[in-house]
Amino acid sequence: MTVTLADVAARAQVSPATVSRVLNGNYPVAASTRERVLKAVDELDYVLNGPASSLAAATSDLVGILVNDIADPFFGIMASAIQSEIGGPGGRAGGERLAVVCNTGGSPDRELTYLTLLQRQRAAAVVLTGGAVEDAPHAAAVSAKLRKLADAGTRVVLCGRPPAPGTRAIALAFDNRGGARRLTEHLIALGHRRLGYIAGPEERTTTRHRLEGHREALAAAGVEDDPRRTVYGRYDRRSGHEGTLELLRRDPSLTAVVAANDSVALGACAALRESGLRIPEDVSVAGFDDLPFSVDTVPALTTVRLPLAEAGARAGRIAMGREEPPAGEVAHVPGELMVRGSTAAPRGSAGASRGSAGASRGA
Repeated sequence: MTVTLADVAARAQVSPATVSRVLNGNYPVAASTRERVLKAVDELDYVLNGPASSLAAATSDLVGILVNDIADPFFGIMASAIQSEIGGPGGRAGGERLAVVCNTGGSPDRELTYLTLLQRQRAAAVVLTGGAVEDAPHAAAVSAKLRKLADAGTRVVLCGRPPAPGTRAIALAFDNRGGARRLTEHLIALGHRRLGYIAGPEERTTTRHRLEGHREALAAAGVEDDPRRTVYGRYDRRSGHEGTLELLRRDPSLTAVVAANDSVALGACAALRESGLRIPEDVSVAGFDDLPFSVDTVPALTTVRLPLAEAGARAGRIAMGREEPPAGEVAHVPGELMVRGSTAAPRGSAGASRGSAGASRGA
């Protein structure tokens, strides 16, 4: 026999309207009353009619989290932190919400498809993580989807992604350009002048911003930006391995390799060792993101720490309306340079005695 809302009301000794208010989270109810209603819901195993309730309440209990690759620690850390903040009082069906992690695989089409599906489900919130695709028609299509979501009452937060003007989306944007500039400045201060760079996919905003920061540091120091010393690939270990071998083929005299992220840096380290080169005695290696394994590599990896968990948690709180959004709908999240054992002055360089002034020291 199907349990009805009236059955719950009778068990909790309240009115059906009070049960509805507790489950929909759209009206203040005394804590003791709320607990009594939720206890009755559990005892009777009452199931809220999700689709019908969503139509009545304008939004559902669903929260969508879009990631490029959930197997990548960069996205896994943020998704986990976001999910940890989406429950609690204030939602429907007792305050709990259903987090759905949407793995796009980096596909622009899948990104749009997931946004459409979340719009149809009247998602309470949507959080998009990571860099955006730099394609004008796709950017316009995404902006249109975000506006429709916001118009329907969905909170939209961009975590580690550039702002989307005119969409009312809240952006927590990582300072990829500034972090990359400080990383390359550290290597230049050590005395490096022949630096290879392994970039990410050319169409990603993260790739462009980090490469721009690298090139700004080179230009400021008067170091030649030789196009032969830049290769592109995916944000994975294999690209780091293949990219490093290609850089060494193009210029065997390289003294440092700057990787697009820490996973790429791992592949770079493997390629250098296979080539008979020592790290950092022969070639220094630097990464980006400060993923958990970075401190455990041998030697520990010099990198830029992005506060992935902290930013994800903040994005979750903003999405749930439990933290005020930043002024102007954008917050710029800085990175921190972590200097470790994978970088040192090149042999015979005067930089060996200088080091990098002002750099943070990682464990």
